[in-house]
Amino acid sequence: MRIGKWAIGCALAALALSQAGAQEAAPFEPVTDAEIQQPDPADWLSWRRTLDSWGHSPLTQIDRGNVGTLRMVWARPLPPGHQEGTPLVHDGVIYFPGPSDVIEAIDARSGQLLWQYRRQLPEDIGQYLPVYDTNRNLAIYGDRIIGQSADNFLYALDARTGELVWETKIADYSSGAKISSGPIIADGLAITGRSCEPEGGPDACVIVAHDAVTGAERWRTSIIARGDDPNDASWGGLPLEQRQQVGAWMIASYDPELKLIYMGTSVSAPAPKISLAGVEHDYLYHNSTLALDVATGEIRWHYQHMVDHWDLDHPFARMLVDQQVAPDPAAVAWMAPDIEQGRTYRTVTGIPGKPGIVTTLDRETGRFLWARPTVRQTVIERIDGVTGRAHLNPASVPHEYGTVHEVCPGPTGGANYMTGSYSPLTQTLFLPLANLCAQMTAVDPANSPGVYGMSQQISIVPEVEGLLGSLFAVDAVTGETRWEHRQRAGFQSLITTGGGLVFAGDAGGWFMALDQATGEELWAMNLGSTVSGYPASFAVDGQQYVAASTGRWLSDAFTPELTHGTQNTLFVFALPEAGIGARGPTRAFRSNARGAGFDDPALAQGFTRSASAGVFSAAQAMEGRGVYMRACAACHGVDFQPAPGSPVVKGAAFMANWRGKSVGELFAYTRQTMPVGMGGSLPDAQYVAAIAYLLSENGFPAGDTPLDSDEALLRSIGIES
Repeated sequence: MRIGKWAIGCALAALALSQAGAQEAAPFEPVTDAEIQQPDPADWLSWRRTLDSWGHSPLTQIDRGNVGTLRMVWARPLPPGHQEGTPLVHDGVIYFPGPSDVIEAIDARSGQLLWQYRRQLPEDIGQYLPVYDTNRNLAIYGDRIIGQSADNFLYALDARTGELVWETKIADYSSGAKISSGPIIADGLAITGRSCEPEGGPDACVIVAHDAVTGAERWRTSIIARGDDPNDASWGGLPLEQRQQVGAWMIASYDPELKLIYMGTSVSAPAPKISLAGVEHDYLYHNSTLALDVATGEIRWHYQHMVDHWDLDHPFARMLVDQQVAPDPAAVAWMAPDIEQGRTYRTVTGIPGKPGIVTTLDRETGRFLWARPTVRQTVIERIDGVTGRAHLNPASVPHEYGTVHEVCPGPTGGANYMTGSYSPLTQTLFLPLANLCAQMTAVDPANSPGVYGMSQQISIVPEVEGLLGSLFAVDAVTGETRWEHRQRAGFQSLITTGGGLVFAGDAGGWFMALDQATGEELWAMNLGSTVSGYPASFAVDGQQYVAASTGRWLSDAFTPELTHGTQNTLFVFALPEAGIGARGPTRAFRSNARGAGFDDPALAQGFTRSASAGVFSAAQAMEGRGVYMRACAACHGVDFQPAPGSPVVKGAAFMANWRGKSVGELFAYTRQTMPVGMGGSLPDAQYVAAIAYLLSENGFPAGDTPLDSDEALLRSIGIES
């Protein structure tokens, strides 16, 4: 029987509490493959804690009976940018991946910053990669913290100091390979995927393995079939340079017994197949689950979830669960006819894609077992139980440009990067979803403003009466819905614990604890901003903690009345017995900035200019006034007195939301969410002009030069009072 740090910590809790912060930390304990594959309950060593992607902590101290007394122990700000990070926790230290590769080591009991690594990214990176700063997770191996950078390097930091140990270039960042997630460690290999912009062609669309000790590349697997790949013909003879955008932008799972990596893939570009070789082809390996040999990268099997026309990605978490498979015909729409009742299968399950369909496969062979919808979906008509092939609803398939199709869920999901959890206590999948539909139109690529070759108008499903968010509890054995929790705000990522709890965050800023068995809300606290990161639970000195992080949600347009901040902040909670107010260890803070140096104030803030320095022209602001009146005033007011439920965009409220942020963040948010339900429908020049007008109306002076739409330049300009 293994006695871990959690058990030892419980026995020594009183002594540790009295001495914490008064001495240097204990020597660092290197992390092995065995620990990663079976982590100590006190630690959180991978993206979803374990390589099976359950998102489950076995800790039991915080439970259904006492969670009502949970309180905040500490909070600390995180770097600016798109924040969707996951705490990595080992031996009482949190390693947090901030936006734009700012990595911080934090004392888990006190929140004291121990060291910071700040990678200097190329100034022109925004010209090549949209929203390049997202950084979802890190890995740990030996005494190294391993990350995948926005400029397309794999790199390792000394876990004790934050100093760069090695870095390995994966590809040139200008080649179209975009990074938003970090690695997992599988048998000493760091496994990473990426999304891939069209200009990168098939060479950018790869899954790669590197030696986690040295950084040397071990294999690289294309996820666009080509050449001697037996599925090359699935592209209908389309020239290689036109095979684009099939990425793996989330994080893999791993079965150390089968030696198989499981990873999901995204859509092609353009998405409507009438813009490629026609609707009759499969275009492998888009929207598939891939099982790869960990040693060689060979694709052992694949399962295609659907042929997609509307950007309905399938790259999300694959949960690996050994369980009986006994789908209930009353609850499960599609199932294999020869499932052996009572047999325990090695399954890969969960919701892999935006349509929100729970899908369970045999992870040894890729054989289809069963699937069922959750939220309203109109794209898949049926799944053949024998072959596992998904047959599309004919009304959702475009055969000509300009025809409008109702597609549910729309291209934002259903499901998205917000990730669910599996609990072995109740054999239940807990799944955060959104109730959305869209009016979709295929657009001739020659006339399309975007890479996906389509236009969209997204709205909340009418029958849910404005309740955007749904949290489903689905029995992983039978497929039955145990309960569903609906609410106005969209749900974010969640975890389960051995105390019978589900911890979930939402877009309105609430972080809550629900009863796994019933869905009853037992505790909640509003954190002020969207709970955009992935929660985690860990233990230090015998005390259990829960961490959650906030930032900005990109779909606020669907619930405009849910006013909240956009601050990037890490919060940590515990029971009263854990105590608060400890300052933490006495060792000095270390900065590890690359390039210009952390002591440079401009680099420390992430800005090289201030909006008060005249960054737009008067003529541009006047042009922006016209854009605002046409596209924004209906909600936000001609005189800046908004309609009910719409946020104020002038004065103190505007500055409270945007002070300390960059003009680039304001531009990205406006372009992605405005006008409501039609984000991205205006040319970039008009969005930039509207930003210039808002800055002017909020007291920022005009200069001689118009504001440029280059995202890297916009992100270098700070909004300050």
